[in-house]
Amino acid sequence: MEQFIELLAVITGSIYGVLLARQHKMDFVGVFSLALIVSFGGGTLRDLFLDRHPLFWIRESHYTIVVFLVSIAVFFVPQFPKKTEDYLSVPDALALGLFSVAGTSAALDLQTPLFIAAMLGVITGTFGGVMGDVICNRIPRLFRPSTPLYATCSFVGSWIYIGLTLVPALSGFAAPLAIIFIVVFRLYSFWKKWSLPFIADDDVGE
Repeated sequence: MEQFIELLAVITGSIYGVLLARQHKMDFVGVFSLALIVSFGGGTLRDLFLDRHPLFWIRESHYTIVVFLVSIAVFFVPQFPKKTEDYLSVPDALALGLFSVAGTSAALDLQTPLFIAAMLGVITGTFGGVMGDVICNRIPRLFRPSTPLYATCSFVGSWIYIGLTLVPALSGFAAPLAIIFIVVFRLYSFWKKWSLPFIADDDVGE
């Protein structure tokens, strides 16, 4: 189940990366590179923090081929709407849910403390997108005050996954329920434009 979730996460992450690259008018090299970074960035950090070797995309070497094929398929779609930001939210939410649960599961398998497992779920779910935004020379959405709830969805969903795994009767449903929660929470936050409060410049003392 974990490998299947991880594969789906790689596919949705690569779709998001390709759409982001197309939005910034990159050529195919840029598209493929950004798809790789978005798909593998968060999981690579997770594996490095957990000292897991080889890294997940080296251990599962077909992931790179999958990203390459997705990049070709999406890159050569003739037309996309001029305003693609709204469409990016769908693969973004799917990747967030899938990667968050995969990251939390990997951490739990190595018996990390529960809070660390939840944090690694957030890192796995969000930092591929952070790296993608940095490559595109823009402030990562994760750090923008106007961004609808993002890491919060991942964090809460990771705890839901952890909680369900602790209940024997529900552990088999932990992954799908947590993924659905994160995806729905993220999309609903995007629709309602929910964001965390922030300190405005006028509120900061000299």
